[in-house]
Amino acid sequence: MSQTDDRAHADVAPGDEYAHEEFGSGLRSYLIGLALALLLTAASFWVTHTQVMWAPAIPVALLTFAIAQMGVHLVFFLHLTSGPDNTNNIMALAFGVLIVFLLFGGSVWIMHHMNTNMMAPIEGGVRMPLQKGVPLQPGPGMPMQHGGGGHH
Repeated sequence: MSQTDDRAHADVAPGDEYAHEEFGSGLRSYLIGLALALLLTAASFWVTHTQVMWAPAIPVALLTFAIAQMGVHLVFFLHLTSGPDNTNNIMALAFGVLIVFLLFGGSVWIMHHMNTNMMAPIEGGVRMPLQKGVPLQPGPGMPMQHGGGGHH
């Protein structure tokens, strides 16, 4: 096979170089990646500083730009592809994403349950004892609750 046939069937990420290629071809892909990263960063700042976009859609746009920029960095700078040579890298990336998801999702889940189950009752709201059998002590600004048994 010729060199062009090898290249057509090879799993090559942008920036990957063959030994016989000159220096400039690899540099070109780094410059493309840099330009894309700068463009995505500038787009993020532009979205937040203009009134063009509907305000509730701005976080979605920023998240989209951030994910796109992660893809640019993975492909153009880390040369991550889905080929057989990069299986370990893909598995490490998937494991990292899983760990981040577990940390972030678990933290949000724990904070939600702590907020639901451990918040002090509000004045005029429903009184819930924090611990079964232990009466709730009134805090400053909370109305005093009379002991049971008396008639008013």
